[in-house]
Amino acid sequence: MAEIVEKPKKVKIPRHAMPCQDPKVRAHNFEEVATGYTQETAIEEAKRCLQCKKPKCITGCPVEVLIPDFIAKIAEGDFEEAARVLKIKNSLPAVCGRVCPQESQCEAKCILGIKGESVAVGRLERFAADCGMKAGEVEFEKVAPTGKRVAIIGGGPSGLACAGDLAKAGHAVTIFEALHVAGGVLMYGIPQFRLPKEIVQTEITNLKKMGVEILTNQVVGKITSVDELMDNGYDAVFIGTGAGLPYFMEIPGENLNGVYSANEFLTRTNLMKGYKFPDYCTPVKVGKNVAVLGAGNVAMDSARTALRLGAENVYIIYRRSRNEMPARNEELEHAEEEGIQFRLLTNPVSIQGDERGWVKSLTCLRYELGEPDASGRRSPIAIPGSEFDIPMDTVVVAIGQGPNPLVTTSTPGLVLNKRGNIVADEETLMTSKPGVFAGGDIVTGAATVILAMGAGKKAASGIDQYLKAK
Repeated sequence: MAEIVEKPKKVKIPRHAMPCQDPKVRAHNFEEVATGYTQETAIEEAKRCLQCKKPKCITGCPVEVLIPDFIAKIAEGDFEEAARVLKIKNSLPAVCGRVCPQESQCEAKCILGIKGESVAVGRLERFAADCGMKAGEVEFEKVAPTGKRVAIIGGGPSGLACAGDLAKAGHAVTIFEALHVAGGVLMYGIPQFRLPKEIVQTEITNLKKMGVEILTNQVVGKITSVDELMDNGYDAVFIGTGAGLPYFMEIPGENLNGVYSANEFLTRTNLMKGYKFPDYCTPVKVGKNVAVLGAGNVAMDSARTALRLGAENVYIIYRRSRNEMPARNEELEHAEEEGIQFRLLTNPVSIQGDERGWVKSLTCLRYELGEPDASGRRSPIAIPGSEFDIPMDTVVVAIGQGPNPLVTTSTPGLVLNKRGNIVADEETLMTSKPGVFAGGDIVTGAATVILAMGAGKKAASGIDQYLKAK
């Protein structure tokens, strides 16, 4: 009788964790939390990819990165080529590899994730992009100039993505940025420990080398207008001004000293180099006790920044439970590891001040969860008589933001929705004004960096078609 030889079972390679700084160490510095894959780890993780014939991961990416292709190059050890493949679709891969919520997009579509863990697409994207940066910028084949000029209002994710694709198409592109440095939320919003400023500026420098002109300190709506840009020789305009108008809770005490919107708190820290604390002093007073109102990614960024600026106790105040917190799981885990204290099923009702007009304490109510609301989340219900005070020095309000009306109110004929967002065609992103396009948070409301970039790329396609038809 012939001997039966069993086929060796294929060993499943587990998903490789991202190396990080020790929480006790990183809670007191602004250096990047995640330290990145080594070459060996990146190759091993890349080999987990099944190289599907019909890759669903690409359909989950707002900018349609050629995911299996760049991962295959990493598996081969050709890191520079992996970076080049990334850049075909994504103008800012080193940024996206750090802040994009891949777990709910490309990785959520990965076949491996059905019965196990998906390929770590975001971590591999970061690795390949960083390798490309070390090797020098990716060169793209120059195309003949079209003679068409496009003005882009806003140098954030949507504007930068739009500019990159238009430059590749041969159009002359000028970005008008209101602040003294381009990058938008990438520079003033996301903290240094999640997205180093040097990374952002390197990506922007690469866009300049592609021919994109960037003008800073250009507040469109004050020094010029959309109509004036069109009258002064621009063939099309893209509005990508984001959502920079902070919302407040409208409770007593929000006008006290020591109360910040998350937008102001993070902008001061980022653009005044507070991330170099204590060597670089910036006018952001935190004190010993800090409360952050909200539980999204911006709230986590604010809380973790306050901790690094010297606060002893930092609280996340949120009226629902952990299950309803909108922040990425990774950000929640990092915040908890660093010592951020979650005060859940709690909501502030007023802020108390001292005789000098500074924050002294936060008055809150305890809550319980009732039936789901329209969004599917269980509605919070206040518990009568549960009022209590927490000693506090600083309060940061991080409950969202809306469109800044500066550009929209200075542009006659621009149709807006009831929230003040610009209404744009779903396919081309052209607005009610011919030749004027819009995308990102100014259209959708506050969303993610990668969704804003996807909108910028879609607008670039719409603008290109429009210019070719002129």
